[in-house]
Amino acid sequence: MEEEFKFSKSIEKTTIRPFMKQQWRSYPIMMGDMLFVKANTKFPKEALIKIAHTIGSPPEGHTFMSKIKTILQNRIDMVKHYVLDWSMGELLAYGSRLQEVFNVRISGQDVERGTFSHRHGIIKAEDSEQEFNLLNHLSENQGRIAIYNSLLSEYGVLGFDYGYAMADPDTLVIWEAQFGDFSNGAQIIIDQYLSASEDKWKMPNGIVMLLPHGYEGQGAEHSSGRLERYLQLCAKDNMQVANCTTPANFYHLLRRQMKRNFRKPLVVFTPKSLLRHPKCVSTIEQLANGSFSEIIDDQNADVEEVDTLVFCSGKIYYELIKEREDYEYTSHAIVRIEQLYPFPKRKFEYILRKYHKVKECIWAQEEPKNMGAWGYMLRKYPKLFKVIAQPVSASTAPGSTIRHNIKQKELIKQVFRKKFFDLSN
Repeated sequence: MEEEFKFSKSIEKTTIRPFMKQQWRSYPIMMGDMLFVKANTKFPKEALIKIAHTIGSPPEGHTFMSKIKTILQNRIDMVKHYVLDWSMGELLAYGSRLQEVFNVRISGQDVERGTFSHRHGIIKAEDSEQEFNLLNHLSENQGRIAIYNSLLSEYGVLGFDYGYAMADPDTLVIWEAQFGDFSNGAQIIIDQYLSASEDKWKMPNGIVMLLPHGYEGQGAEHSSGRLERYLQLCAKDNMQVANCTTPANFYHLLRRQMKRNFRKPLVVFTPKSLLRHPKCVSTIEQLANGSFSEIIDDQNADVEEVDTLVFCSGKIYYELIKEREDYEYTSHAIVRIEQLYPFPKRKFEYILRKYHKVKECIWAQEEPKNMGAWGYMLRKYPKLFKVIAQPVSASTAPGSTIRHNIKQKELIKQVFRKKFFDLSN
């Protein structure tokens, strides 16, 4: 070792040799405009319906609890009526990928059921307690999906799955936090590897992190996935940060992750209350024939009437449109930023030009002003927005549901009353 150390001092130029060169031979490092080239994430409608029927049919010869049978029947009913919720969008993303003969791996503290009981990837027979993953029974020639509840060590599990994604770029590898807040237990992996390995070692990675995020009055430890922290880590096209608001967009985002000829870590802020929100639905046609949208424009706004352009990301969109519908406001267009990084600048500025009568742009978020995406948007467009957000706070959210509801309602109303918080706070 001493001899090697002495020899190392004579080396004038360090050469970084690619790690796992053979596994990554088909996946070059991509940057810039290439990240916005549309991937073909379409999948035949008839095939999606067939997947839905398979994951909606309990295995024969076994007895299941009535609740499980209801859950499975709902999957078939949703496809029958062509209206799909978040869970179906997610399951069909996995199923379609399996039918394309690629593997999927999901781990996390409660991923088999899903923390909010939406996934039910593993079902258990009542008579024998035998476990079934219906996604593994789609066809004879399909990929394999593995869904594992993991131990309560975010650092160890995310580290393992980061390594798994490094060793196998052809597998969709997903780690889901029980709540987005809990990802802070894996902060070392996120800071040292997920966000920086491509820059430091020229080593890409395609791992997906799902962080349940949303302010529903559940307190400081069950509200925020710390969106602002991930946006601080974003630079040089090192990763992707998304906050989807429709099942179809989430479906296409997951499929896009594996359909492109490069890999980037993907951090998705997933919903909680939207999992069963009556307006957070998509049609099966949107899954079969659509694609991922980095920005979703307001389809119900009249360009000639709009004088206030409201940009937002995530769950708050549904609260804003409800307020607009309840009071029949016509002067506000509400635009969703679904992909925060890499930022879709061209589409964003096209929308700014489209609403040619706009006098005011607002950034609305449910997080405190020193959190969420506001600081990120302010850095990009320092003179464009006025902000509607909760006042700065040391805690991510109040501990009282009643207090949260009062503050949230006031925040939503301010978007349309045009009263703004003091930006000096």
